[in-house]
Amino acid sequence: MTEELRTAVRELMPRAHEDLSALVAMKSVADARQYPPEECAAAAHWVLEAFRDQGFADIEAIETSDGSAAVVGRRPGPDGAPTVLLYCHYDVQPPGNEELWGSPPFTLTERGGRWYGRGASDCKGNVVMHLTALRALAAAGVDPSAHLTIVAEGSEEMGTGGLEDLVRERPELFAADMILIADTGNTEVGEPTITTSLRGIANVVVHVSTLEGEIHSGVFGGPAPDAITALVHILSTLHDGAGNTTVEGLTNDQEWEGVSYDGDQFRSDAGVLEGVQLTGSGSVAEQVWARPALTILGIDCPPVVGSAAAITPRASARLNLRVPPGTDPARAQKLLTDHLRAAAPWGVHIEVVPESTGSPFSSSTEGAGFAQLKSALTDAYGREVGFAGQGGSIPLCSALAEQFPDAEIALIGVEEPQCRIHAPDESVDPSEIENLAFAEALFLSRYGS
Repeated sequence: MTEELRTAVRELMPRAHEDLSALVAMKSVADARQYPPEECAAAAHWVLEAFRDQGFADIEAIETSDGSAAVVGRRPGPDGAPTVLLYCHYDVQPPGNEELWGSPPFTLTERGGRWYGRGASDCKGNVVMHLTALRALAAAGVDPSAHLTIVAEGSEEMGTGGLEDLVRERPELFAADMILIADTGNTEVGEPTITTSLRGIANVVVHVSTLEGEIHSGVFGGPAPDAITALVHILSTLHDGAGNTTVEGLTNDQEWEGVSYDGDQFRSDAGVLEGVQLTGSGSVAEQVWARPALTILGIDCPPVVGSAAAITPRASARLNLRVPPGTDPARAQKLLTDHLRAAAPWGVHIEVVPESTGSPFSSSTEGAGFAQLKSALTDAYGREVGFAGQGGSIPLCSALAEQFPDAEIALIGVEEPQCRIHAPDESVDPSEIENLAFAEALFLSRYGS
């Protein structure tokens, strides 16, 4: 059966390319300020019909609290069998400046053996991976050994929480023994990896005010407090000289015990310029998976082009704080708020506006489902499976863990570092779709049998 499934997946790869081309062409950014809602609706409909064709007769698009549509479907398995939930999302990040792309972002384009396009990996590549696994089972004449639930989210990239609310409102839709979250990936192409740890998120926006309005920098410069200078002073206290995040009261010396992340590989993956040092102490894995990280997402102040010889009265910044498992994001957000206020110089007026938080997540790897998944990944890749963390956040994982404490939750996917998710020239290595689909098909044929 193993070779039959491998052959079936390989023969389905042209279909996978066709499916991904269709999905990437849909500009399913879940933000009506940028793209028409019809784009997301079209993607939801495509996903619904594609999984209906794979035996999910009981499937529907459910409107969530944020207005997005979650595609939820069920496919029955043998009597008494356990249930496996397959997760993915069909919405994508906006493409940003399209001039920075080597090919149109909403046209799947092959270059150098990779497939380029917005959502090619995050997360439409994972939608296609699920479909390819199910089609391979059908082509090989193998029935899944479990009941299946498919969940395809429509607003994951916006972080507005619609699906998490639905989990709490209608938990019966999501009840499962094993949950496969296909929205992460391997540490590198060809290295099978299960993600077991996610950082949470706690964002704020800080506003600094110093003057009633702009004033001449020559006439008043010196004693007149400049809002930009005050903001820079505040922001400079959030990192030490090595680049470690230093929010007062927030621990920043956690250790990581899973797979390592080679520093040279990280430099290549992140595109760090020659001669520029990596920031922070400790290993790369500790920095990106186990410790807090503060990033300045944006600053409101006069642009360089068109700026006047004036002292700025107001300046703002949006801050992104990632927190590791074991850290309460609400507490971290308060610590950040208190730190910013305490760091404000010269009695400047400061306002800190909290944004939504997301909980970190960690999973146990001791269950029978994990053992079956590791075996399937090893068979598919011919290599031992590693456990890694991820610096990003998937709040749904915490919501599912809260509702179903006995369920095993594993994170896999096609999004290895070269994919450049959320950036220009996002891509996917088709071998990752092929190997992950093969592994998932093996797992679904074995789990519960």
